[in-house]
Amino acid sequence: MTKVWFITGASRGLGRAFTEAALADGDRVVAAARNVDPIEDLTEKHPGRLVPLRLDVSDRQGVFRAVEQAAAAFGRLDVVVNNAGALLYGMVEEATEEQIRAHMDVNFFGAVWVAQAVVPHLRAQGGGRLLQVTSMGSGGGMATVGFYGAGKAALDSVSEALAMEVEGFGIKVTIVQMGGYNTGLFTAGTTNTEPRAPYQHLRAEMEAMWGDAVAPEPETAAPVLMELARLADPPRRLIVGSQSFDHVLEMDRVQADLYRSWEHLSRLAPG
Repeated sequence: MTKVWFITGASRGLGRAFTEAALADGDRVVAAARNVDPIEDLTEKHPGRLVPLRLDVSDRQGVFRAVEQAAAAFGRLDVVVNNAGALLYGMVEEATEEQIRAHMDVNFFGAVWVAQAVVPHLRAQGGGRLLQVTSMGSGGGMATVGFYGAGKAALDSVSEALAMEVEGFGIKVTIVQMGGYNTGLFTAGTTNTEPRAPYQHLRAEMEAMWGDAVAPEPETAAPVLMELARLADPPRRLIVGSQSFDHVLEMDRVQADLYRSWEHLSRLAPG
């Protein structure tokens, strides 16, 4: 049977790659984004199977209206991909309150609004899939991208709780921990802080590190998502990317070693 997908952030990067993959598989897609003009070509190429939907996920009421439209478009929602996101690039001290709140409005609260809006529809139809797109780096912070990691870490935690809450309704939630892909996040999706002199050296080091990275194209990740959507019993978490898989396991090992090295101090307190 063909599936109906609802994908946020569908106009570029991973969202567009997932949209194209679902359409190529014969499925139908409601593709949501702030600007849907970039997917006009897909609408023309797949008449009757792609519905573009303008949506700013930071607008909670707008999200609920959009989900109603999405559910009505093809009569149901089978796979929801909570993908919309942005990047706030800069040191923690440099970020303004406005920048931080705007960032979390999209990367955390926006994803929560989508989840709250789709769960009643999935429950009413007896089940469905909710794929929460986070990051392989959500387990720890890194200089210059601390708020991005914070938003994804918060979404990880909420998604774990949500998965427990809705599994009895036949709704499967998977936290999709994406590796680094050439999505345009560091260009079109980035808000930069105003640099401060004390961080000049560290900033240069981080920019050199990011600049040397050669990221694979988003469409190389799409087959993983398609296979995930087909699984009868999908995992609660999935790392997407071979190199990212190795990095996450190494980060977990380092963290475990750190805990063990200070175990004697931890055990001085009861509880």
